[in-house]
Amino acid sequence: MPAHAVTYGTPTISLSAGYLSGSVNGVGDQGVAVTVGQSGADASALTVSASASSKASVAGTGDVTVTGSGAVRQLAVTAHARGYTNLTIKVTGLGGKTATKTLSYAASAAVQNPADARYFSGASDSSAAVDVGGGYTVVADDENNVLRLYDRSRSAAPVRTWDFSSQLGVTKEVDIEGATRIGDTIYWTGSLGNNKDGEYKAPRNTVFTTTVSGSGSGTQLAYGRSYKKLRDDLVAWDTANGNRYGFAAGTAAGEAPKQIDGFNVEGLEFAPGSTTTAYLGFRAPLAPAVPGGKALLVPVTNFDQVLASGAKAAFGSGIELDLGGLSVRDVKKNAADQYLILAGSWAADDNADPYALYQWDGVPGHAPVKRADLPTTDPGGWEALVEVPDLNAPGARVQVVTDSGSADLYGDGTEAKDLTHPEWKKARAAWFTLN
Repeated sequence: MPAHAVTYGTPTISLSAGYLSGSVNGVGDQGVAVTVGQSGADASALTVSASASSKASVAGTGDVTVTGSGAVRQLAVTAHARGYTNLTIKVTGLGGKTATKTLSYAASAAVQNPADARYFSGASDSSAAVDVGGGYTVVADDENNVLRLYDRSRSAAPVRTWDFSSQLGVTKEVDIEGATRIGDTIYWTGSLGNNKDGEYKAPRNTVFTTTVSGSGSGTQLAYGRSYKKLRDDLVAWDTANGNRYGFAAGTAAGEAPKQIDGFNVEGLEFAPGSTTTAYLGFRAPLAPAVPGGKALLVPVTNFDQVLASGAKAAFGSGIELDLGGLSVRDVKKNAADQYLILAGSWAADDNADPYALYQWDGVPGHAPVKRADLPTTDPGGWEALVEVPDLNAPGARVQVVTDSGSADLYGDGTEAKDLTHPEWKKARAAWFTLN
């Protein structure tokens, strides 16, 4: 009897994401998984190809590579210019049958040292980071209350996310700006300042904790406790001490936080050898609040109890540091109590202003020493230190993350925070060698 002819179904094709971001000259850019199939056929017999369907100058047919041979293939794009393009992904099955999907792709501009750059996608306004071991970090965003877990070595979407808004009792952003870890507890602080229009928003006056379990890709966070009066305590303390730092004026209605005499917290780290005293690092004000002034840290001497029991905050004397006219954008230490301070401008629109890394020993009265200047030509502002290496080791390298929310990543005038697709939102994480 003659053999029956095989009837092949229409191939199926699906993409792990319909939107993808890369960068010009990017190294290790994020890719997309392409899943294919066809009834009556082995997936390894199917062919996957791509063609440019819009702006080939950004990425064309020859700039898309597909690897793998089974049901799931890996697709990568090499970008040649900043902008947007659509790519048509096609699967050709047996019997000449085909199916297609469109991949919407966006490429950001080339950056200095692309081999040292990775992009954390899903959010653009990264503002604080904490290392959780195994090559992973939890990153906060100042436009929402989502904490995201990323592989530090890869350009990729978050492995896991947490949103503790309901536990915090807020519906608006806390404006998370600083974080540090003691044992299995991570402490997070909002900016404590007014919003950009000078309005008081209660959620910003929040500090809270999360408890860490596991590490690396298996990291889990659980909500701990919160305190919502730290700004009030700071204002009362400064008022009782002669208004040296102008906290009452800086928090007044109508006062924007990011001005030289404003009020905006962006750093949080514990004092040397202490699990009780924490330093709050201020983006504003400078101390005293005049051009060329010093950066300000204020010790909260019972910070552990503030979060553990809601105790009213107590303070030590303000610490004033010469950071070359810059203020604190982040501060972090390692187990040996070696501190790095990420210094930047107090200004609101500061992408073109200088940034630098300073080493410090955490002791009031001791001067910090500049270890590196950071480039200012890249989109976004340097905002968060992931961890502090051994600062005495030759060639010590530190990973720094940008807040790219106000950056025009793709050249169309749209700020990253306003992009429609979260896959196109991203923050850059870059490695820098300390001099």
